[in-house]
Amino acid sequence: MLDNYNSKNDRKFSQDTPIINERIKFQKVRVINSQGQQLGIFIIKEAIEVAVKENMDLLLVSDKSDPPVCRILDYGKYKFTQEKRAREARKKQHTSTIKEVKMRYKIEEHDYKVRVNQAIRFLEAGDKIKATIIFRGREIHHSDLAIDLLNRLANDLSSISEIQQKPLRDGKNIIMLLNAKEILL
Repeated sequence: MLDNYNSKNDRKFSQDTPIINERIKFQKVRVINSQGQQLGIFIIKEAIEVAVKENMDLLLVSDKSDPPVCRILDYGKYKFTQEKRAREARKKQHTSTIKEVKMRYKIEEHDYKVRVNQAIRFLEAGDKIKATIIFRGREIHHSDLAIDLLNRLANDLSSISEIQQKPLRDGKNIIMLLNAKEILL
C-alpha cells in the first residue's frame, strides 16, 4: 500500500503539517472535489493540475486507504478554520485549580456562611476546594472541634461536592479537599 511512497522529504515537516500539492509523494490518488464529490483515481500530476485549474490546492486527507485520498480545497481557508477550531477548543477548556477556604475552629455563624458561599462559588466554577482550619498556640488540642467543623462544611456542600481527601492534620492546620460533582461540570 505505501510501497510507492517516497520518504526522503519526511524530516522537513512535522506530523501536524498537512501534506499538500507537490509534497504528496504517491503515484496515484483518489480525488474528491471541493463540493465533496468523488472525481476518481488520478496520477498525482493530473490531480494537481485539476486543483490548479480551480485555483485551489490538493490536500492529502488519508494515506491509509488504497489509493490514498486527496481533496481539492482552498488551503488558506482550510488552515484558518483549523486554527479557529483550535482556539474555540482552548476557550472551552477549563483547568481545575485548587481554591483555599481558610477559617478557625471558633468561627462565628455569619462568617461560616460567608465561607460556604465562597466555596459554592468556587465549586460552580469547576475548581477544587481546600478547606483549612488554622490553629494558633495551644488551640491544636481542640482538633476534634475542627474536624467536626470540616465535616459540617462537607455536609453543607454535599449536594454539589464530594470529599476527595478526608480531614487530615498538616502541621498546625487541618485540611480537607473537596471537588465538584460531575453534574456541575
